[in-house]
Amino acid sequence: MKVLVIGGGILGTMHARLAIHAGHQVVHIERDMYPRSASVRNFGLIWVSGRKSGEELNVSLRARDLWDEIKREIPELTFRANGSLTLATNDYELKVMEQCLNKPDASIRQWKILDRSETQKINSALQGKFLASLWCPLDATVEPHLILKEVRNSLLQSSNYIFRNNVDIIDVTSSSEKAIAIARNGEIFESDLIVLCPGADHSTLFKDQFDTAPVRRVRLQMMSTEPFTQQLSTSIADGDSLRYYPAYDVPALRELPEQTSIAKQKNMQLLMVQRLDGTLTIGDTHEFDEPFEFKLEEEPYTYLHEVASELIGSRLPSINKRWDGIYSQRIDGAVCDRRQIASNIVSVTGPGGRGNTLAPAIAETTMKAFL
Repeated sequence: MKVLVIGGGILGTMHARLAIHAGHQVVHIERDMYPRSASVRNFGLIWVSGRKSGEELNVSLRARDLWDEIKREIPELTFRANGSLTLATNDYELKVMEQCLNKPDASIRQWKILDRSETQKINSALQGKFLASLWCPLDATVEPHLILKEVRNSLLQSSNYIFRNNVDIIDVTSSSEKAIAIARNGEIFESDLIVLCPGADHSTLFKDQFDTAPVRRVRLQMMSTEPFTQQLSTSIADGDSLRYYPAYDVPALRELPEQTSIAKQKNMQLLMVQRLDGTLTIGDTHEFDEPFEFKLEEEPYTYLHEVASELIGSRLPSINKRWDGIYSQRIDGAVCDRRQIASNIVSVTGPGGRGNTLAPAIAETTMKAFL
């Protein structure tokens, strides 16, 4: 079978990988020279700890197993099973964590509450203002600017895989026998199956479908610092992440003190990951109403830098890069938006900020249904 995958981000790349593994011929198309959208603008977190109980958690656990499989397959993959620590800075946040341990799936998540000393044994860089932490060893990290290239390079070892960049697909049609994609330059691609992974582009292809789909676009602001001389051995989240992730929806959540005005206004939580070069990726904000502001606001960056510095216990290195990103998100909490456009055309988008976390398992489900 000939499979055409449109979209070079994490979802498109994982669909291409599974099609190759199934023995099919794959042409993988990216509109830019290399992916530039949400897949490379995020934390690179594989975040099991905060996933909603039920299907979302089950998919994340399956995806986590698949990430281990991909690492064994590609030893040079920049995948780190470094776990995460969500830090409680007051008794209210700690109470939320304690109630979370009573959830039926707490053991599956491998959650554990650590006191301050136990937390520092896992991550000695944490010397700031916190009482305890929620430890999740299942969480992991990849390098957003490297992971797609690493997987593609592995796929390129197969004669059945072709990667085409700088190809902008402007039309996709279906006949009874073939699915056809037409590029802006007039080039025509015929295949037996087209998998469209458009990310947050809801208007170039099948706009009528996305206009009525339960999806929205979400804009984030993030930053990175100069290299941090200490090793941050885990990913870090602050207490505001308890408000954001559905896994922590327990009665004590309603007792949390009000967020600071800037955090509430910008729908903020702190996530922090150290990259392989020592820099820290820190974020993020969430903006839901379009049209999105094109300017980057400085106040959220200043606030998050201060929060992160307080948790570390010393002034973090200065910010040297700021950026924003837009991802596609299902508004009803579903794992993704997978829709059959035609018998031989399927689109897959809408995982929200869970792209790296869920992509391998989302692709597995698609390929089981269509290959």
